[in-house]
Amino acid sequence: MEFKHESVLLEEVIRGLNIKPWGIYVDGTLGGGGHSFRIAEKLTEGGRLIGIDQDRDALQAAGQRLASFEDRVTLVHENYEHMGRVLSDLCIDKIDGILLDLGVSSYQLDNPERGFSYNTDAPLDMRMDRDDNALTAREIVNTWPAEELANILRDYGEERYARAVAANIVKEREKGPLETTGQLSEIVRRSIPKKMQQRGGNPCKRTFQAIRIACNRELDVLADSLDEMMERLAPGGRFCIITFHSLEDRIVKTAFRRWENPCTCPPEFPVCVCGRKPMGKCVSRKAILPSKEELEHNKRSASAKLRIFEKAADGGKEQDL
Repeated sequence: MEFKHESVLLEEVIRGLNIKPWGIYVDGTLGGGGHSFRIAEKLTEGGRLIGIDQDRDALQAAGQRLASFEDRVTLVHENYEHMGRVLSDLCIDKIDGILLDLGVSSYQLDNPERGFSYNTDAPLDMRMDRDDNALTAREIVNTWPAEELANILRDYGEERYARAVAANIVKEREKGPLETTGQLSEIVRRSIPKKMQQRGGNPCKRTFQAIRIACNRELDVLADSLDEMMERLAPGGRFCIITFHSLEDRIVKTAFRRWENPCTCPPEFPVCVCGRKPMGKCVSRKAILPSKEELEHNKRSASAKLRIFEKAADGGKEQDL
């Protein structure tokens, strides 16, 4: 299947990164290379782009798309949580910009064998890195206790009927292992009242999102790696992150807020004595949303939000006390 994915908020990202022709940039979620192609176009001799993705299908597609820029592009099969190690292996210390485009690509959703979609019947997989022998969606639905299933459906999918869905999964798997997305979809539909299924789109969306997030540790990876990535950003560098649901966006907003105001002094203190200086500033107060034109030709961009943080010129170093 051909790797197709339309880059979301493309122009907004390129403007947001404020690309220097000689700079070093990292696309931590390379996908099909749409954002990276535009970044590479703006680089000249001395500029460099590091493209990271845990999906080999994405790397192959991006490699073909970026072939004309092989003098300035390096592609790496890895999870962006290991960006620091990737940069160290390439003998790179500081970088001028980072892009994370979170979520699932159109290719992953539309390719039945990947098991991400509730619209087709396919094996339960949902791994973004199929080279990794780690957790699959099949293992989650067939082995996790009902309480743990309910917790992820509630916390990661914000599913109102999490306990009912979890209970029915456990009940059904007692008859035999759950193997396909079609089986899971049918269980979800039986668990949610008919009148509620008419609201907010496909009733399976929240359950599939939750299991995918758990399978790939998406929220943990994001929360645990943001500070290390910020450390790698050079003074004046920019960090662009596109999120697709409130759970991701909350993590990003919290990190940006903490970087912008890291003071730990009690609010009653008249002056700061902790010595923690802002690491930089948010480029825009509110998230940047897709334009009306983009929404018209790419419905999957509807939930996208872009947030941009610029590192301080002094790198946000603490004061000498």
